[in-house]
Amino acid sequence: MTTTLWLSMASFALAASISPGPVNLVSLSNGIRRQLRTGLWFVTGAALGFTALFIAIGFGLHTLLQQFSLLNTVLRWAGIAFLLYLAFQLFISNGNLDLEEKTHQPGFFTGALMQWLNPKAWLASAAGISAYTANGDATLVWIFAAIYAPICWLSIGCWLAAGSFLHRHIQQPNKLRWVNRSLGLLLAASCGALLV
Repeated sequence: MTTTLWLSMASFALAASISPGPVNLVSLSNGIRRQLRTGLWFVTGAALGFTALFIAIGFGLHTLLQQFSLLNTVLRWAGIAFLLYLAFQLFISNGNLDLEEKTHQPGFFTGALMQWLNPKAWLASAAGISAYTANGDATLVWIFAAIYAPICWLSIGCWLAAGSFLHRHIQQPNKLRWVNRSLGLLLAASCGALLV
């Protein structure tokens, strides 16, 4: 395997992971509303959840789902429902910075589940697998997953850090309420693209 291929895989992983999407928006919100170390549980869950999804798609899950259109449809609607639920939770947030409060806090399992219900994660995985793992080469799938995992973690972590940075400037509940509503609407809008 050449260095050029490694760099190409890493570039693909970075572009797909750091671009705006449902998981990154929730990570940003987590950074604004929670302590950084608490938000890292969500980031870790999302990165590991994505890596597991990526490997599963690399070994044929996507092809299997295409053969069972009903299961594919159920997964799509479950993803939309879950993202809309999270958007609603963001939208109704009261704007208080409850740094120690544990309720309604996206954590490790929410991050992992979000990736499995996130169409952006499915598309990125399917596109990456088809572009870089010729004929389902298992070794290339494992290598690509090993490259992708830390880049995914760092990318989602950047959104968390950006939220933590904004946290210092958004201390008033009224301002935070508007930020949360905006993020909630953006998250809901991302679901609109899935309905087309």
